[in-house]
Amino acid sequence: MKVIISGGGTGGHIFPAIAIANAIKKLAPETEILFIGASGRMEMEKVPAAGYKIIGLPVRGLIRPLWSPRNIGVLIDFLKSKSQVKKIIREFRPDVAVGVGGYASAPTLNAAAAEGVPCLIQEQNSYAGVTNKSLANKAKVICVAYDGMERFFPADRIIKTGNPVRQALLQNTSTPAEARVCCGMDPGRKTVLVIGGSLGARTINDSIAAGIKAFEQAGVQVLWQTGKLYAEECQARAKEADTQLVHPTPFIADMAMAYKAADIVISRAGASSISELCLLGKASVLVPSPNVAEDHQTKNARALSDRGAAVFVADAEARQSLVSTAVALVNDPVRIASLETEVLKLALPDSARIIAEKVLALGGK
Repeated sequence: MKVIISGGGTGGHIFPAIAIANAIKKLAPETEILFIGASGRMEMEKVPAAGYKIIGLPVRGLIRPLWSPRNIGVLIDFLKSKSQVKKIIREFRPDVAVGVGGYASAPTLNAAAAEGVPCLIQEQNSYAGVTNKSLANKAKVICVAYDGMERFFPADRIIKTGNPVRQALLQNTSTPAEARVCCGMDPGRKTVLVIGGSLGARTINDSIAAGIKAFEQAGVQVLWQTGKLYAEECQARAKEADTQLVHPTPFIADMAMAYKAADIVISRAGASSISELCLLGKASVLVPSPNVAEDHQTKNARALSDRGAAVFVADAEARQSLVSTAVALVNDPVRIASLETEVLKLALPDSARIIAEKVLALGGK
């Protein structure tokens, strides 16, 4: 059996795609899997690192405003990509095509459907992305993580599976103290993990930098993933503050250990991050990015905070209140325990396996 998996652009699309591929290989080791992504995007590095072949397309996103003359070039690249995908499909001859959202999914699944290949799409967010909405009528199965998705997709094709996460996160057996030592931190001190997404987050980074003294005064240590774009600036702010408790780093390689070390997590509200927090049962302060389509991160965050499963801080208020909110929470074990209990109720385990079974069934396996 042969499967094409397409999508990417951010870790929120790539990590679920790789998790699905791994689950397919576990259930049916003989399956041949080919990824199709967007040239120059993160998937072109992450997918080969996970052991899979990937082909890049020249596809890219629409430019705002939509009437910008530069979108003529975007349309030309889309048509080139669709033509390239048709050639790939005729040569590779997949039994199933899977789309996880992102630029490359649209031309790939459009071309696959036109060639009669059965398609499955996986929507990570509570508000469906433009690409997946455009593909809804071409997909035989639509895997979602939230209730109410019939607003966007045909109800009879929807399956609530949850979002696949990196399996390594669920397999860590270290104690929090052991994890803190592994991360170069004090094993006995209250710990906040800050993650702004794979590329970093300006508002979160500014808020943490401005609050270094507050963390010091509270005796709270911080493992701070800044993202590559902001690393030098954040490291300079920490050095200037002469802090021993706030540890900025561009990227955290072992996220399983970082999560285990943390009492609470400060995070954006991307779908993958939300799924990880649910499955790991972590108390969190969510700061949704305002710079995403249809403000879907706010909807993701509200899906937790409205159920008492996370603390919500608006991006516009973060510079004033994020650090004080985090310090108050990390020093409130009763509230942490309540958040952990409620967020675990929202977890949907075995997502990757369930989706993989649907993929194999579509291919007649």
